[in-house]
Order: sequence, then C-alpha cells, then structure tokens
Amino acid sequence: MSDTNSKLTYASAGVDIDAGNALVERIKPAAARTRRAGTMAGLGGFGALFDLKAAGYDDPILVAATDGVGTKLRIAIDTGHLDTIGIDLVAMCVNDLVCQGAEPLLFLDYFATGKLSVDEAARVIAGIADGCAASGCALVGGETAEMPGMYHDGDFDLAGFAVGAMERGGALPAGVAAGDVLLGLASDGVHSNGYSLVRKVAEKAGLGWNDPAPFADAPLGQALLTPTRLYVKPVLGAVRAGGVHALAHITGGGLTENLPRVLPEGMGATIDLNAWTLPPVFAWLGDVGGLDQAEMLKTFNAGIGMVVVVAADRADAIAAQLRDAGEAVYTLGHITEGSGVAYTGTLSV
Repeated sequence: MSDTNSKLTYASAGVDIDAGNALVERIKPAAARTRRAGTMAGLGGFGALFDLKAAGYDDPILVAATDGVGTKLRIAIDTGHLDTIGIDLVAMCVNDLVCQGAEPLLFLDYFATGKLSVDEAARVIAGIADGCAASGCALVGGETAEMPGMYHDGDFDLAGFAVGAMERGGALPAGVAAGDVLLGLASDGVHSNGYSLVRKVAEKAGLGWNDPAPFADAPLGQALLTPTRLYVKPVLGAVRAGGVHALAHITGGGLTENLPRVLPEGMGATIDLNAWTLPPVFAWLGDVGGLDQAEMLKTFNAGIGMVVVVAADRADAIAAQLRDAGEAVYTLGHITEGSGVAYTGTLSV
C-alpha cells in the first residue's frame, strides 16, 4: 500500500478543475450579451442547440469555418494586451463565412494553456464576445483545455469555429463575369496574417514591443495588435441589396492569392494599385524588411481587407451603401478574361 501522503490528484498534476468552473461562471455574462434569434441554451451543456427556423430560415444551407490568429498571438501574450485578440479570432472565421454568402449564427472557441489564469482567459473570451456581438452571432460554447507540459508558462493557443446559414440558392460566388467591378474595403492594418514576417521585421529594426511604433502614436506591440476588421454586417447588407457576385477575404496570400479563389475558370482580374494609398504600417514593413511590391501583395492585405465583386451597373450603388455603413471603399479594377491577378500602377504611401 502506498503512503497516503504521496497520493496524487489532478490538481497536483497541474490541472485545476475549479479554475475551469470559475472561468465558465465568469464568462457567462459575456456570452449572454451575444444571444440572438435561434439561440436555445446558455453555457455549460455538452453541446449547443440552435433553432434555424427561429432565426428566420425556411430552407437553409449550413456553412462552417474555422481558424486561429497565427503568431499575432505571440505579441498579445508578450505584451499582456489580451482584450482584442478574441476579436481577431472571430473575424478570421466570420469574414470567411460571409464570402460564401452566409450569415454567421453561432461561434465556439477553443482555449488551450499549460496553466489556466482565469483573469487572462476571461479577458480573451470577453474579446471573443465583442467580436460575436459586432457580427450578430451567438457565442454558444467552447472548450478550455489545461495541459501542463504542452505550453510554456504564460502561453496559450486559440482556435475558433463559426457556423452560418443561407437560404438554398444563395451561395457565393455566383454570376462572376468579365466587366464586373472590384470594390476594395479598407483594412484596419495587418489584421491576422503575416505576423511571422512582422516579428522578423521588428527584430531587424531592433525594436521591442514597448518601443514607439514608427508608423503610429502608440507602442509597437499595441499598434500591431489593432484587431481585424469585421466586415459582416456591411457586406451582408450589400449582398441582400443585390448585384454582389463574389466576396474575397484578403488574408494570407494577399490579393494575389485570395481573389482568384472566387473567380471561375477562365476569369482573371486587373487591379490598379494607384486606387488606394498604402497604410503606414505596410510602408514601414516594406522599407525595413526590404519587401518588393510582389512580396507585399502576396503576403499582406496591403490595406484592402475585403474585395466585393459587383455587377458593373450596381457598382456605384453598392459602393455608396458600403460607405454609408462605415466602410472606406475603393474602386480597384475589374474582372477580365484570363487567369490570375494583373496589376497596374504602383503601391504608394
């Protein structure tokens, strides 16, 4: 028989179930403020129920998306600025959903760490709730995993999962044709891709996260943590107005790789790089990193976070509607016969 003083417990192995339960209670108010039509239960069950009929759908098609925030998370952890990284997590999922023509309905998160800090996790999840509320989708559940030995002290990882719906026959892209106009919606900075390169540029510049940002009136880390813009409500409004043929969320791969994903075979695009001004953060990245224009356009969003492909006779009306909804809109170019993305002009600051 072993000595009772040497008995092991889950807590002594590094997993605190009580802390996990405390986190669930802490985040219930945050989740509650994201409730929307169709939500059927609060947190705490083994799964989440959602009523599509109550959400207003007659013949729905479900659309799902999952993503993380990449190594932007490293900056959030190192600086302790955790309040907006959850917005990034939601945005990377729901901005993809709308590109299929779907309305985001519900969201779940996965938070994994070596040692759970209830306060830190609650701040992250409050940010997730902010993103959900701004997107009109309900935070219906998630998973918190405490895994000693898997993460260094203070580290954690995030993943998100979003489900949306559309009526049958409403899927995008649809009807893309030569002559369609490309409307670019401005980004709010680097968003949530390319941060492995961003971190290398900061290292090359000899800058720490608390040093002044060369491109903004804020510490470098804080400036680089500006959250990914949520395009859901303005873009869905444009889709419902009619004339939108496709949407491209500009993430890793930039305009060069993401726009062709929504174009049918035999179709390409021409973009005028003089149509917008390169935001200061990208000018800094390009200058310090020695990035040429092609690399910039294939790595970062370069100031354009979403491209809306619209029928030519609807372009002015859709652009005006998006501006009224708070978006900065640029006429980038048009759809052509061919393949890939061709650029004219030069990125300028």
